[in-house]
Amino acid sequence: MTGAELILAGLATPLAGALGIALNHRAPNHREGVTLVTAAALFLCVFALLPEVLAGGRPEISMFEVLPGLALAFRIEPLGMLFALVASGLWIVNSLYSIGYMRANNEAHQTRFYVCFALALFSAVGIAFAANVFTLFVFYELLTLITYPLVTHHGGDKARNGGRVYLGLLVGTSVLFLLPALIFTWHLAGTTDFTPGGILAGKLEGFALAGLLALYMFGIGKAALMPFHRWLPAAMVAPTPVSALLHAVAVVKAGVFSVVKVVVYVFGLDALAGGTDWLVGVAGFTILAASVVALNADNLKRRLAYSTVSQLSYVVLAAALLAPLSVIGAALHIAAHALGKITLFFAAGAIYTAAHKTEVSQLDGIGRRMPWTMGAFAIGALSVIGLPPAAGFVSKWYMLSGAMAASHWLAVAVIAASTLLNAGYFLPILWRAFFRPARAEDKHHPHGEAPLPMVIALSLTAAGTVALFFCPDVPLALARGMLGDLP
Repeated sequence: MTGAELILAGLATPLAGALGIALNHRAPNHREGVTLVTAAALFLCVFALLPEVLAGGRPEISMFEVLPGLALAFRIEPLGMLFALVASGLWIVNSLYSIGYMRANNEAHQTRFYVCFALALFSAVGIAFAANVFTLFVFYELLTLITYPLVTHHGGDKARNGGRVYLGLLVGTSVLFLLPALIFTWHLAGTTDFTPGGILAGKLEGFALAGLLALYMFGIGKAALMPFHRWLPAAMVAPTPVSALLHAVAVVKAGVFSVVKVVVYVFGLDALAGGTDWLVGVAGFTILAASVVALNADNLKRRLAYSTVSQLSYVVLAAALLAPLSVIGAALHIAAHALGKITLFFAAGAIYTAAHKTEVSQLDGIGRRMPWTMGAFAIGALSVIGLPPAAGFVSKWYMLSGAMAASHWLAVAVIAASTLLNAGYFLPILWRAFFRPARAEDKHHPHGEAPLPMVIALSLTAAGTVALFFCPDVPLALARGMLGDLP
């Protein structure tokens, strides 16, 4: 198949899977089989594009033009290739996990869940393959709308309230900030195409340039910059597989992916020189403030949610530094955080399923009863902290090196302080799990690990987190290729 045909296949596969899942709603085994086959087929389509992209090719296809210079089109460059690989690869593991979780917890509306999940991956692939800001905007909004039923899956008042916050903030930021940024960019440049070196050089400067950048950064609400971050913890009312989708597979990764893509391919690093100090400050504040909230949160999913808010702003901070090493680190962190955070959420869901525990203060001694789950949790925690042998160390090393190369000592201080805060909210969990005796009431209610599909899934993502530390060649080549396009 040609590159253009593979792009179409990558977009069509999750759509066909969603239809197949819906048609098998009365046969759960067939429905879940379709889910796994579709996820594997999508990954194979994406993976088949990798050799061409690594060799310098840029497969593309244009569908139709809405207005002059405003087309629905797809083009795969290295950053999009990296995001597509992460999203499609983790969908396979998340599908396996979901089967165990949804069945073990007797969740309702399982067919709707799997259909929406497939459609969310369709949107994520569209974002990854987008050739311009217009196409990205279309699929970005589609992803918001499709994931709303997943956030409100349980259907109660709490779920509906969380869904309103989720939809209100994400749609609100898009309409108020991102859409005007898109229109203004098209007006200035006559195009919104993602172009190596950017499309705004010489067309805007000073406060006007900073203002347009602000529209993009706050308009991309999925990146969860403060003060537009509350949708993310509000969405924790969803089932754990949805939390994994939000935090690792598609939604927040779509946000920070869009941030890096706009910085590199719309503005260009040279055009932004000297105009991003304010963004470094906002991202640094978000990193530290969210880490402090996580440090004081007893609910495990809330702690993980605010950890995600913090980690996303690492990517924004690194991109805003404009140093080649830090921008490479931003791209690497998209993959590293995805693997580490999905492992942590998988573990949280396994703990809830097997032990019915949701609070950190309830986890005394649980590591001896759930060694596989808590072992995987430990690896995910090491990655988020940025310690070897986990992938987060690699991305954080590049970000820190870029900050030092740029002599941006505020960024260095933020990364150092947040690393200590990360350790402060993760290491006590591991201490409780492995070194404190079990609570008295737990001794009368023995339990083991969660269902096998869940344990297999979290073990695979934990292994992937370690593997990416030792073998970062492909993500690193793609991250470097992103900058290699620049003149």
